[in-house]
Formats: sequence, C-alpha cells, structure tokens
Amino acid sequence: MSTTLFRTIQPNQFSLFGSTLLRWRRSSNFSVRCCGSQTTTTTQKIKQPSQSRIAPKNHGSNKLDEILRDYEAVIGIETHVQLSTLTKAFCNCPNSYGSHPNTSICPVCMGLPGALPVLNSKVVEFGVRLGLALNCDLSLKSKFDRKQYFYPDLPKGYQISQFDIPIASGGFVDVDIPLEFGGGHRRFGITRVHMEEDAGKLLHSDTGDYSQVDLNRAGVPLLEIVSEPDMRTGIEAAEYASEMQRIVRYLGVSNGNMQEGSLRCDVNISIRPIGQTEFGTKVEIKNLNAFSAVSRAIDFEISRQALLHNQGQADQIVTETRLWEEGAQKTVTMRKKEGLADYRYFPEPDLPEVILTQEYVDSIRASLPELPEAKRRRYEAMGLGMQDVLFLANDVSVAEYFEAVIGKGADVKSAANWIMSDIAAYLKNEELSINDAKLTPQELAELIAAIKDGTISGKIGKQILFELLAKGGTVQGMIKAKDLVQITDPAEIEKMVLKVVSENPKQLEQYRSGKTKLEGYFAGQVMKMSKGKANPALLNKILQEKLNAKD
Repeated sequence: MSTTLFRTIQPNQFSLFGSTLLRWRRSSNFSVRCCGSQTTTTTQKIKQPSQSRIAPKNHGSNKLDEILRDYEAVIGIETHVQLSTLTKAFCNCPNSYGSHPNTSICPVCMGLPGALPVLNSKVVEFGVRLGLALNCDLSLKSKFDRKQYFYPDLPKGYQISQFDIPIASGGFVDVDIPLEFGGGHRRFGITRVHMEEDAGKLLHSDTGDYSQVDLNRAGVPLLEIVSEPDMRTGIEAAEYASEMQRIVRYLGVSNGNMQEGSLRCDVNISIRPIGQTEFGTKVEIKNLNAFSAVSRAIDFEISRQALLHNQGQADQIVTETRLWEEGAQKTVTMRKKEGLADYRYFPEPDLPEVILTQEYVDSIRASLPELPEAKRRRYEAMGLGMQDVLFLANDVSVAEYFEAVIGKGADVKSAANWIMSDIAAYLKNEELSINDAKLTPQELAELIAAIKDGTISGKIGKQILFELLAKGGTVQGMIKAKDLVQITDPAEIEKMVLKVVSENPKQLEQYRSGKTKLEGYFAGQVMKMSKGKANPALLNKILQEKLNAKD
C-alpha cells in the first residue's frame, strides 16, 4: 500500500462566515476587511456557453487564408481536474461544490500560522488511477513542493504542488476525431500528471471596484495533466480535452463538469513557419470552460499571431497569459506569464514523501474499468460505424445502458439506433439523463424483439417506446392491454385495402394516370383504418396488386 506519515496535531474545525472583501482604492493600494454574514455576493450568474464542439470557422479574408497556410500551430494543454473526494487534499473540510461562501474552511485552508497539512490518501489513489489510464510511468517515490505566488485567493502565499518528481509521467492518450471534422485517429503525448491543491475563488462586483473572496475551494484536490505540444488545430485540442473529461468520468475520479470548474483547460499556443523546427513564442489562454471555447480561442489566437508575423511584428508576440472573451470572440491580455524561476519551488517541509509499493499499483491497475478508447474499438468490432461508436462511448452511463440492452439479446445495430435517435431526443427534450429513463434495458430489448418477430409494427413500437419512457411498464403488458398485436392475416388486410380503394375512385384514377406517389395516400388510409396494426410489408404488397390491377 501507499505509505504516508501523518501529523498528530489536528486543528479544530473553524469556519469564517461571510466573505473576505478586497477593495481597491485610487492609490492602487487595497485594504482587506471581513463582511458580516448579511453580506450578499454582488456577482450575477453568467450563462455558461454550450459545450458542443464546433468546426473552426475563419471569418477573415482570402488573404488571411493564404497567410495561415504558411504557418504551423503548436498547441499543448494543461488540464486541471478537481477530484471527487469527500474531503479536501490536506484537511478534513468537506469537498462540496456550491456551499455558502467560506463555510467549508479551517486554519489549514486559510494558511493560518501553525496549521499543518495532512495528505488525503484518496488523492494518491486517484493520481495512480489516472496515471495508469493515461499509459504513464508511475513514480514509486514522489514528493510535494511549494509553488510560490501571491494572489488574493491563495491565503498561504504558495500552492502545495509537485514539481520535479510528479506521481506520473511519460504517457499518451488516443483520440478519435469525429467524421464532421475530418475523422481519423490521433495520439497525443502526456508529459506528466501531478497532484496539487486548488486556490480560492474571487467573486467580482458589477462595478468592478471590489471583489469578494470565497475560500471554500482553497485546498480542494487537483490532478493537473500536462500534454506534449502535439496538437496542431483547435479541433484536435477540443477533442483532446473532451477525451480527458470522458476518462476522468469513466474512472470516477471527477465529475468533469466544466460549468462547475471541475475540469479547466489552460491552452499554450505558438506558431512557426512551415518547416521550422524551433518553437515560436508561447502564449497561454487561461481557464477555458467549454470545448467550443477551446476550439474558437485557439483559432483566433493562431490567426492573431500569424497576422503579426506576416506584418513583421512578431516581436509583439510575448510570453503572456491571455483570457478568452466569449462575447467579443477574441483573446485579451491578462498578465505577463511567470516563468519557473518566478515560482521559486522548494520541497514542502510539512509533508513526507509519497511512497507506493508495486503491490498497491497492481491492485489499482486490476480495478480499472474499460476506458473510452478500448470501448470504442470493441464497439467497432461489433460492426458499428464511427458515428455510433463515438456517441455510445461518450457517456459511461449511455454505454452501460447500451450494453445492458444487447446483453438481453437485442440486435446491436437496432439497440444503437433506438438509443441514438428516439431515446436521445426524448431525454434531451425532457432534460433527463439516461439513468432517469423509466424504460429499462430489459424492456427496450423486449421492444426490439417484438418488432423483429412481427408481433408489432415499427410505428406501434415508437408509440410504446415513448409511453414506457414517460410512465414505465412492460412491453408485453402494453401490447395486451391496448390490443396492439400486428395484423398479419392477408385476407383481413386485403379487405381493408379493397374498401379504401373503392372509397377513393378519384385518387385511384389519378394513380393509374401516372401519379404513383398516391400509393402513400392509400397506405396511410389503410393504416388509419387498422389503427396502425397492419403489417407494412404485407400491406404494400397487397396494395400494389390492387392498385395496378386492370379491372
């Protein structure tokens, strides 16, 4: 098992109600004061942008297109994953999203003198799980370091992180690019995965003259995943980030919700002339909170840098941190980027080394679930197309539902089609997840079987499907209760066809004059008469015989 040393001194639980308030004065100095519990946050809720990925669009001229052809982008991503542990990384405070500001804090979170961190062993376990899932080499002996920087939301004045000996390094991840973006497979290198703690959160006022500090997030455990600079387009970067979200959700180490900040992406971008091996000047774009924003921010930044190069102003591309403005659809300068020397790393003196045994690592490896890449390859081997594969493997709950359906004997392609079309549309319209559906995998398999063996028609099957999704129940029970068994007696169908034809002489004359599309009209009338129960194949055969008869 992993071994850690634990301090015997445990600080008493301590809560500071209200928010710390920082007010900037005209002299650029600022004062800190504590607001009472009656203080309300003045920030407004901002609607999160959609997380759907979009193809890159170049809104510039043909001249810009020509300029972009002369340059290659080099892109790497730092992904911060908040872990789904019960408590924070170095104290017993609950790790809960959405708590009232400054109610989940203690002297350790606040960095008060004499408060000592104690490592949450679940953070180590999750780090090992993610490292193995990303095909990394694990460090059986790693350590924590202090990363010095001074922000209002970081009360200690440093962050506990890992520097020279991360828990995992040297891995890779395989990604499938959707067909609408060109398709194909990509492999992106993983430089490292390291453990660290999160900072607090600033809540800015509408006027911008002060900010409140919520320290609930301070000390929340993170895993930072640093990629190799292997991506070349915004779409590749967005798909890489999407795969990270899938992996952490499959592993159960994080909910990966970007709108909650559980998964945040910092993108590093540089460009260089085609054929040049040296990297250009790297620019970082911070805290992108949607996959579409990742793609669009990168595309904008590539165009911005390419234009500066083309205009002989490459020296204006500086190492800096920029923000993506969703409304303006552009990046803007946030601050000059710190270098490694600015952080003044040194070993964390209050935490021991993290030592793993091979037995501990092997036990975690044996417990790993099937990961998205392996699942996609297995679904392909079943005969499913890439569009089906990407949809079904995207969400672990959808994948489990699909596999439960085919486990009951349902046809693979039929199960995929029902889940991807009618069921997905219903869940989206009702704003439900597949776990909320009242239609069980067993009953979907029964429905598919009933259509396949001719007990009911496909049209009746859809009616049953939506009722079961909304109310639950059984397929066989509904078929019996509503007398939905398909009519397969040729004589009975023929009677209905003759009746419809005799009652529509004008349409019959038009059909025989060459308007053969009216066949659909007759079929519809027969289906209406049979209440949708006539066997479609048998109906079409008999109907064509009667419509084309000479007498």
